[in-house]
Amino acid sequence: MQEGFFIAMRIIDLSQEIYDGMAVHHTQPQVKVSVHATHEQWNDEPIDKWVTPAVNKLEFSEHTGSHVDAISHMGKRFSNVTIDRMPLSMFITRGICLDLSDKNPGELITKKNLITALGDQQILKGDTVLIYTDHFRRHFNTSDWANNPGLDEEAAIWLGVQKIAAFGVESMAPGVKGKTNKAVHHICGEMGFTHYENLINLHQLLNKGPFQFIGLPLRIKGGTGSPVRAVAVFN
Repeated sequence: MQEGFFIAMRIIDLSQEIYDGMAVHHTQPQVKVSVHATHEQWNDEPIDKWVTPAVNKLEFSEHTGSHVDAISHMGKRFSNVTIDRMPLSMFITRGICLDLSDKNPGELITKKNLITALGDQQILKGDTVLIYTDHFRRHFNTSDWANNPGLDEEAAIWLGVQKIAAFGVESMAPGVKGKTNKAVHHICGEMGFTHYENLINLHQLLNKGPFQFIGLPLRIKGGTGSPVRAVAVFN
């Protein structure tokens, strides 16, 4: 093999674990993970206290854990743009991360906030913009988990004007519950970009410059979204 073919890279995992009973958005079904078959069953061995799973059964929605929304999720009029019809180029992009960790639960993130956090960085057409609020580390599995900071309408429109592929947040919703969340979804549909929810480890991306973002969805026919194994890759 040609010397130097492999380029040293650092991969940062941005994805939550998926497990039985994990926290989900109030509109989504609970996650259930159970053992469907064991090696002991397949080998006709006695089943005692300890068994080794051979196949697990998973029951959860397309919007579980770290996931991406299809455009079809954004509103009825976008129903033909399902996850399997969205171009793969939307899920493998250049990425940047903005620090909005000064925001408190339930606080709106404005266009001005985004521009200030952007600083000397640039948003390029087709980028994925990740928004770090530290909400996951501070509030996951607490009473404030569903009370996340989120974009207001003007901020969402401003991101759309930049012609991004997507943005990503650490919380279960891109907007603030009961205030802007539904509007932010509709803006994404109208302007043709999407978003990732429930990302983690965004603090590891700060002050490191652009990276390659990968958040490939499952190819679910007619899917309204999909869990992803989202990563940031630094060469």
